[in-house]
Amino acid sequence: MSVARTELLPLPAHHATTREFAGVSTRSRALSFSVRRTVRPFIEAWSYAPTLPWPASAIDHLAFPLVPVPGTHRRRVDLPTCPAELLWAPGAAPPAAQVDMDGTAVLYLHGGAFLCCGLTTHRHLVSRISATTGAPVLAVGYRMLPRHPIRRAVEDGLDGLRWLVAHGHPAERVVIAGDSAGGFLTFAVAHEAVRLGIGRPAGTVALSPLTDLDPRGKLDHPNSHRCAVFPRRAVAVLSTLVERAERLGGEGAEPVASPVDLDLSEMPPALIQTGSEEMTYVDAELMARRLQLAGVSAELQVWEKQVHAFQAAAGVVPESGRAIAEIGRFVRELR
Repeated sequence: MSVARTELLPLPAHHATTREFAGVSTRSRALSFSVRRTVRPFIEAWSYAPTLPWPASAIDHLAFPLVPVPGTHRRRVDLPTCPAELLWAPGAAPPAAQVDMDGTAVLYLHGGAFLCCGLTTHRHLVSRISATTGAPVLAVGYRMLPRHPIRRAVEDGLDGLRWLVAHGHPAERVVIAGDSAGGFLTFAVAHEAVRLGIGRPAGTVALSPLTDLDPRGKLDHPNSHRCAVFPRRAVAVLSTLVERAERLGGEGAEPVASPVDLDLSEMPPALIQTGSEEMTYVDAELMARRLQLAGVSAELQVWEKQVHAFQAAAGVVPESGRAIAEIGRFVRELR
């Protein structure tokens, strides 16, 4: 079993810690080997022809084998411009009971580079988060690139938060969570919720988050040659697609700012998890530092050699299960 090491970051901030989780299991190594030879070549091929009609939307439909934890309840929720899904796993109180208790809920924003994945691909992960937190989770199937700029996804996330508030979960009792691009949206939605007066969420949980749309920091880091999932070329290509979508869907609005560039002083406490060799490690580290410098409590967990969004492998990879348990611990401590 891995041993967690905790050390203080040398920053003038409150409750700012980095925890390093050492050790790599055989199953984790097998997962890394597999994605390096399947997912990574696919992403590289995409990066050479990103404007082709790749069946990105089909990924969510093909993910039907990724079933939730047995006994999980779920029901469809129709938000103004996108679908959503409310789940509560065994051990989690039903939504009505939650209102009678403390109103705690989780708003989940899936990853997929703003381009793919959705409610189906993340149903297993979301159900695991519901089970470990003991809370219902509203997963949002937000609008994506290339048809919609990122700010539309932020708007959909805000609609999800408003739905939870309208159904008995005050914003102050909602934890916003997401992986990869969903980590970007986690911070963006939390920031907008405060700015618009919807309320300050209880906390944020970001798994392998993208937090900086500028690719230079990632490409300059040694992990750009180590990452098992993302080739270097794909990072710059995604940035180009984001810029193009912003231009096409401009309508005079300002582009969405990277979370690391926001005024973070009013943000809620954060838990950020990342693998030590993944491409977005530098984004996770930078976001933790920016939060800490803004005086926000932030815990950065660095998991040795885990692949991007490794938490999705909970139930198969032991480190993934432990990371999910850490999410449960973090959310329970917010109550």
